[in-house]
Amino acid sequence: MLTDPIADMLTRIRNANLALHDQVVMPGSRLKTQIARVLEEQGYITGYEEATDGTHATLTVQLKYDPTRRRVISGITRVSKPGRRVYADKDSLPKVLGGMGVAIISTSQGLVTGHEARRRGIGGEILCTVW
Repeated sequence: MLTDPIADMLTRIRNANLALHDQVVMPGSRLKTQIARVLEEQGYITGYEEATDGTHATLTVQLKYDPTRRRVISGITRVSKPGRRVYADKDSLPKVLGGMGVAIISTSQGLVTGHEARRRGIGGEILCTVW
């Protein structure tokens, strides 16, 4: 059975975050790297690193915690799935927790946050939400 690679990435991050791990390693792809880039820009992770050993790419995500070891990522969910794609135009982009969270949107101009997509006036596929 084929699994959804984005859902796999989000599940790995969610599980490592709940177990208070410092980093999580997963198979890499360009889309996963772009999701990690957006998460880093928004301050949800410390950083990420790509590595390639011949034909296989790996992505290492450094999770972020505050000084008292409380989690920065409270929740992360997949919105659009292979069986049910969810698209939104520029006027119906979601606000996650009234603006406290972020929606990651796949647009014709690359992966951006919901806030950035609203600013640019573009819509796209809602990949996931993070808060």
